[in-house]
Amino acid sequence: MTDTSQPAAKPTPGTARWSQRRSRRLVALVIFLACVGAAYVIGLETVLRDLNNQKQLVAQLQLEGQRAKEKVVAQDAELVTLRSNLAKVQAALNEIMPVKDTYHLTGNQSFIVANGRMTIGLIGSPGNQTAILNINGKQQTVSPGDVVSVPPDCSVRVQAFDMFVAVVTATCGAAK
Repeated sequence: MTDTSQPAAKPTPGTARWSQRRSRRLVALVIFLACVGAAYVIGLETVLRDLNNQKQLVAQLQLEGQRAKEKVVAQDAELVTLRSNLAKVQAALNEIMPVKDTYHLTGNQSFIVANGRMTIGLIGSPGNQTAILNINGKQQTVSPGDVVSVPPDCSVRVQAFDMFVAVVTATCGAAK
C-alpha cells in the first residue's frame, strides 16, 4: 500500500515567529492582569482594614467622651454639695467667730470701737492662758471665750489669742 496522503505542510518561518510572539504577548498580558488584580485586592484589603481601624477609634473616642461627660456631671454634683457644705461651715464659723466688729489687737495697741463708745487695748503680749485688756481705762484679765460686760449695753468677747495677737469682738446695743 502506498500512502497517498500528502505530507503535512510545514509552517513557514514567518508564521512560526508570529505564533511564538503571540503566545509570549498573551503570557505577558495574563501576568500583567494578574498583577493588576492582586494590587487591587491588596489595596482593597488595606482600605477596609484602615476603615475598620477608624471605626474602632471613633467608637473608642465616643466612649471616652461619654465617660468624660459623666465625670463632669459627677463633679458638678460634688461641687454643688461642697458649696452647700462651705456655706454651712461659714455660717457656723460666723456664729463662733463673727467677722463684724472683730478686732485683731497686737501688744500695746488700742482701738476706738462701737462708734466711739468704747476703747479696747491689749496691754503687753498675751500669756499662755490669759491676756490683759484695757477696756475704757479699766484693766481686765481675760481668757479665750470670756465675755466682759461694759456699761451701759456693750460687751467684749475674747475669741482667741496667741503670743502676738488677741482677737476680740466688741458689740453694743442700739444708740439712744
